[in-house]
Amino acid sequence: MAIYIGIHLFFLGWIIINRLFLPCLPKQPELKEEPLVSVLVPMRNEERNVETLIKSLKNATYRHTEFIILNDQSTDGTQQALEQAIAKDQRFNIIMGTELPKGWVGKVHACHQLQQVASGDFLLFVDADVRFRPKAIEQSLSLLQQKRAQLLTGFPAFDVSPFLSKLLVPMLHFVILFHLPLFLANYTKFKAATAANGMWMLFEATSYRKMGGHAIVYNSLVEDVHIARKVKEHGFKVILANITSSVKCRMYDTNAEVWEGFLKNSYAGIGRSPFMAIVLIVFYTIFYILPPFLAIYGVFTGMYSWLLPYALTIAQRWYIDMVTNQRWYLSVLVPLQAFAMLAVLIQSMRKSYKKQAYSWKGRHYS
Repeated sequence: MAIYIGIHLFFLGWIIINRLFLPCLPKQPELKEEPLVSVLVPMRNEERNVETLIKSLKNATYRHTEFIILNDQSTDGTQQALEQAIAKDQRFNIIMGTELPKGWVGKVHACHQLQQVASGDFLLFVDADVRFRPKAIEQSLSLLQQKRAQLLTGFPAFDVSPFLSKLLVPMLHFVILFHLPLFLANYTKFKAATAANGMWMLFEATSYRKMGGHAIVYNSLVEDVHIARKVKEHGFKVILANITSSVKCRMYDTNAEVWEGFLKNSYAGIGRSPFMAIVLIVFYTIFYILPPFLAIYGVFTGMYSWLLPYALTIAQRWYIDMVTNQRWYLSVLVPLQAFAMLAVLIQSMRKSYKKQAYSWKGRHYS
């Protein structure tokens, strides 16, 4: 038990140290000049998100911007909602998406079309369910310039309403701060140590187009990670930042959406590697699902040191939730969060081996 406790203490220490290499957006951005930023938003059946997103865009304090929104063949009221929310604001341009080419993933094709009409010196790709503070654009641009990078990306704070969202969505931050060596991610060109989030990706436009843009990852279900690796491959710098103080996202409104959303990315996110899947299943079972059972045993037997592993897993989650502006009380759910993550991974792997399609927003992907 002493070794087991020691391992959990090491995990906590590692997370705290690793976090030091995750830069935050500056509270007071400093820009020597104000280049044009093209804010590019793909939308497919996003009627419910239109009003709040357009409000965020309109409230942005960085004025040298153009807002380009692609209606990706929506079948709901997205177009009407956009026209009503934008009104006569000349900074906005709505374009209609074309038919999805064979082999392309829908979002990748939408981003590819958006960049074709963008004229900015920097390209900020933003998902429709993102909300951000007025200074978020210049904060991101300031950090990108400060770090002399060609891509800045990050995971927002998450509004988690459905129960399954409370379990799975906060694990995105945990995976980054626990599994990703952030020094290698942010200070080297080592491709394997790369993470990115398509919800918020700010590219220097010349570098983006020089390396081929979204077209080079046209068939990827995890296009954000793959395009970030391509950035490094071409000798450019990627910065993964803590953007949670200024950017927020409500990814899903129902448990079914949570399940489908994670299902399409889970197994693909580890390179469809059965070996890696088995390693993760064993690891999380031993270190994150087992501890509460040991704690219960410790209570009934009077061996109170057996409560420490569960307490330390909660401490790990609490620390991550604190630095990423997540609800701190969700940390007690870490065993259920780990179980949910493994359940979706196993189902995603099963669908892959049976060659069953993943579904998202009315489209199917293999």
